Parts: sequence; C-alpha cells; structure tokens
Amino acid sequence: MIKNKPKVIDLVVNNDLCIGCGICVYKCPTKALDVKTNDFGFITPEQISSCDDNGSCIRVCPFNVFPADDVRTENELSQIYLKESNKSHPKIGQYKDIYAGYSNNYRSTSSSGGIGTYILVKLLEKGIVNYVISVKGNDDKSGYYKYAISSNIEELLQTSKTRYYPVTLSEVFSNINTLDGKVAIVGVACFIKSIRLAQHSDPVLKNKIQFLVGIICGGVKSNFFTEYLADKIGDEKKYIKKPNYRIKDFNTSAGNYSFGCENSETGEKKSIRMREVGDMWGTGLFKANACDFCDDVTTELADISIGDAWLEPYVNDGRGDNVIVTRSNLAQKMIMDGINMNQLTLDILSVERFLLSQKGSFNHRHTGLPFRVKNAKNKGMLVPPKRIQKDESSFFFKIVQYFRLRTRSNSLKIWKKTGDSKIFDKMIKKDLSLLKYATRLNHKMMSLKAKFKKYKKI
Repeated sequence: MIKNKPKVIDLVVNNDLCIGCGICVYKCPTKALDVKTNDFGFITPEQISSCDDNGSCIRVCPFNVFPADDVRTENELSQIYLKESNKSHPKIGQYKDIYAGYSNNYRSTSSSGGIGTYILVKLLEKGIVNYVISVKGNDDKSGYYKYAISSNIEELLQTSKTRYYPVTLSEVFSNINTLDGKVAIVGVACFIKSIRLAQHSDPVLKNKIQFLVGIICGGVKSNFFTEYLADKIGDEKKYIKKPNYRIKDFNTSAGNYSFGCENSETGEKKSIRMREVGDMWGTGLFKANACDFCDDVTTELADISIGDAWLEPYVNDGRGDNVIVTRSNLAQKMIMDGINMNQLTLDILSVERFLLSQKGSFNHRHTGLPFRVKNAKNKGMLVPPKRIQKDESSFFFKIVQYFRLRTRSNSLKIWKKTGDSKIFDKMIKKDLSLLKYATRLNHKMMSLKAKFKKYKKI
C-alpha cells in the first residue's frame, strides 16, 4: 500500500502549479516520484511508491507555496548566485550588461540570433564545461523532444532550435552525478530556478553545474499546441514527425515565421504561417496555469539570459536577432570576446529599449499578476509568494486578464474533448472574440487617459 502523499503533489500538482521540470523526482530520497503526461498534455510528477515525507521534493520546486525565507523569491536566490552582477533593475534582476544582435556563424541555423548556440559552443571549445544539457529530438516515441546530454559540438548543434513542447529534466538529472566533468544547462526561468534551488541544498550540484543559459520565455505550452498546429496543416497526431516551431523566412520580418512538420507515414513536409493561425501567445492558448504565477520575465537566475529582440529595427529582419542579458563575469567575457573577434554582431541596448523588447510579457506577467493572485486566492487556491504585490491595473485591464484566464483554461478543455482544429476554432471563437473586444476597449481607455493627461498639462 502506498503511504503518505509527497508534498509536491499535495501542494503544487494538485493546485495546478506544476511546470514539469522534474527536479523533484531527482531529489526524492525514497524514489516515490516519476513523471507522466497528464490529461491536458503537460508533464507532471506522480507518486509511484510510499513517501517518507521529508519535503525534499517541494524544496526544489520553483512554485513552492511555502518556500524557506533564504530562497523565498528570485531576489534572495540572485544574492546567492549572481554576486558578480554590478547592476540591478526591478524588472530585469541582477545583471552586468544588455545587448541585441546575432552570432555570425549560428544565426541561420537557430530560431533567432544564434547567441545561445554560440555561448554553448564556446563553453565546450574552451573546456569550461564537458557536457551541455539541452533539448533535442527524441527517437523513442515518448514525445517529439526531450532533454539530452551533449558531450561534443556535433551533438550540441542538433539542439539549436526553439521547441514549444513540454519537456522535463527528470531523466537527465538522474544521470547527472555520473558525468565526469562540468555541466552547462539550458532552460526557461522556472527550470533555471529549480536548478538553483537544487544547487542550494547540494554542494556537489553547485560545483558540477558551471553555467546556466536562460531562455526568455512567453509561457510553456501543452503538447496540445503541437497537435493543434499539425492538424491545421492536415497531419494526424499519430503521424507527426519532427515538428519545427520557428521556420524562418529571411525575406520577411522576424515575427512572420512558420510552423511545419513531417508526416511519418508519407514523408511529406507541410507548413503554415503562424500569422495565419492567429495570436497563440497573447491569448494564452494551450499555456500552463503555472506560467500565470511567474514574475521572472528575464530568467533572472541564469548566467546569461537570451530572448528574441522584439523591437525596431531588429524585428524587421527575418534572419533573427537576440536580446542578451549578461549576469556573470564569464558570460560577460564570452560576449566581449565574441565582439572583439568579429564572431558576434551586437549593439549595446539601453534598459528602456530592452524593456520595450519584452513589453507584452512584462505587461501580462507583472502588471496583471496581482489580479490573478487575488483571483486564485478567492477560489481557495494556494499561490507561491510573489514580489509584485501592489495592484496598479485599471478596471478594463482586469477584464482583459479575466478573459485571458478563461481562454487559456477553455483551450485545454476543448482540445482534450475534440482533438480537431476546425471544431476547436469554432468552439474557442467566443472566448477569443471577448478577449479581443476587451483588449481593444482597454487600449482605447488607455489612449483616452493619455490624451486627457496631455490636455491637462496644456
């Protein structure tokens, strides 16, 4: 008989706050946990044997609702791991410098500017790390992508693409202590936070993991996202092969990319422009609930943070550009070396310009966070401590948040029920229309408010 419910199941999974990082599986001393894909296409831990209930699992959870004071938020953790940073900003975290641009060698084969690939290659070339843990194609049919370990550049270069697909670190972390050498890991903010929490309680991990590359993320998607897009181009779920989420068109803008995949039965390759599909990010479609309770927009706990440069003039170039935030001396040195050796083409970016490049994410995840926290607590749900407490959003912005929450939730329920993109589009249409109307109304009220302020000054 299985005894005792693990705290991470009781307090995180059952509150729909799990993001699937899987570090809890690694930390469980009695091996009471494993991971599975749940009914809504997300990876979550499940209990497989009796638990000793010592709490190791939840202490490494990035959405722990009752964290210790010394690791309460990203602020406390950054003071432990980013002491070399000499600048600080409430939206960016601790940092050294900010840039925008691309890698001359890896831009064309990457989803955006290729800076992540450049950094990882240099780490291996210089012997700073012996292994890189990142996401690559999965051949065992348990999913299209998974975290894997690369020990050379050839293996690493198979991973240089953005994958909007749920993955977990549980499998590779089960082998991390057997690796003879230092490690670099790539991850989104919540995964990076879980790694830092694991390092905090484990000196071996702190020494072994030498470098973290943070990916600035717009939200973790369910595998329903992939199924939906494949269905839009006529591929059944069982025939999806090698989904590619960011197919560039060098002759257009950076945002005008395509999704494509191969049919495993016929070998035919099809694609669709994401602009034809509609807004899959601002609407929250197929997104994890936990993402709505993350206030780390810029992966504040990584050695270097890398995202898309969604601002002029970079966004006009279909070849892709990155924004880069350096947070450690090593990260800063690699960027400066790349510039001096003409391997990187970068501009120094002001704080204001960087914030503009991620404006939508800051608006949703910071400005809208107090409303979502209050809404969750009113429903009796537990929420992890957040750094943004004061609600400064307008009534109309709150309406946008309400409909965005509803659209996110309904998208998962509808796809689970239908699995058909045409039926899905019809059933989600009302939610999307209400959200679109609320967004337009909010923008109009903001514009009127700005005009009124300008008029008062005259």
